[in-house]
Amino acid sequence: MAEIVVTARKWGNSIGATFPSETVAKEGIKPNDRLVVSVKKVVPIKELFGTFKTKKPTQKIKDELRKGWN
Repeated sequence: MAEIVVTARKWGNSIGATFPSETVAKEGIKPNDRLVVSVKKVVPIKELFGTFKTKKPTQKIKDELRKGWN
């Protein structure tokens, strides 16, 4: 099973999505195949800035993360 990001586009009165040819070939997708698609909207990272509130200073959080890398 592949996990890919596609862009929804207007297609007549509906919304459609195209799959990369590499995914189509890898998964063996043919016209009229029935597919199960899991939908999760991707939030642009710009919209996340400023939404995480914490009482710890940023430097302390960075130091704690760096300790986990060692």
